[in-house]
Amino acid sequence: MKPTLNLRQVESFYAVMRTGTVIAAAQQLNVTQPVVSRAISLLETRIGYKLFERKGRRLVATPEGHAFFREAEPIFGSLDRLAQASQDIRSQRGGELRIGSMPSLSQSLLPRVTTRFLSSRPGVSVFVQSLPSRQVAEQVANRQLDIGLVELPLANSAISLEELPAARAVAVIPESHPLSKKKVLSVTDFDGEKMILLSRHSFLRYQIEDVFSRNGVSPNIVLETPHSNIACSFAAAGAGITLVSHWAAEAFSGASVARRPIKEELTSRSAIVFPYPGPRLKLAETFAKEIKKEFSDGS
Repeated sequence: MKPTLNLRQVESFYAVMRTGTVIAAAQQLNVTQPVVSRAISLLETRIGYKLFERKGRRLVATPEGHAFFREAEPIFGSLDRLAQASQDIRSQRGGELRIGSMPSLSQSLLPRVTTRFLSSRPGVSVFVQSLPSRQVAEQVANRQLDIGLVELPLANSAISLEELPAARAVAVIPESHPLSKKKVLSVTDFDGEKMILLSRHSFLRYQIEDVFSRNGVSPNIVLETPHSNIACSFAAAGAGITLVSHWAAEAFSGASVARRPIKEELTSRSAIVFPYPGPRLKLAETFAKEIKKEFSDGS
């Protein structure tokens, strides 16, 4: 009949095998020597054979004891690794961080911040998902993600939201376009020009239309898209000029486009989101500090 093993007794055996003596095993387990000796004796009775032979004052493992140790070692080795992992998680040297980001921040800012974050945390693994802001918020709310970067405005009662500094907008212009020769542009420069604009639900698009209206500017809108990265890609292909946040334009430096500042104040707004209510992952809070620093330095 298969014996039912007592984990504490097996642990005492494992400790003696690892340390070499009952004294050292007792110190490691923070118990007395008689406790360790009795645990091993009970284990031998339970399994029906000797694990050690006593030679003088020493315990020497029997062949069966060595065989039993080989079976026990992977189990207790896994527990040792789990104990180390628990310490790494507490000290933020290990664990997993799941990040969601709107596409406009996922190609330049996020890789830069994440690489810096991981450089001092080699035991941490990161999962990154690039999604529209509303989907990022939903996955954070459902705790499928630990932290998210979203475009504002956005409302969801199951997330907490920390607004980041506003990011100035820039013009992304095909390299061959005459406006690429100018150092600074005004919205009046876009009158009649082919333009690629963000979708109408975007806060930046609302500002663009407002400033165009106030200045009597009528561009030729040839394409609309919800994604800044797509807008920049079309600009790089020569389809027209686009206006996006400078974070989104960063990824297209030197990619057949010129990036130029705009005289008028046009900004995009974004935020860090966490699940709410409930505690936040400490690793996510530390990552949020890195994001905030990057935004403060680059705004």
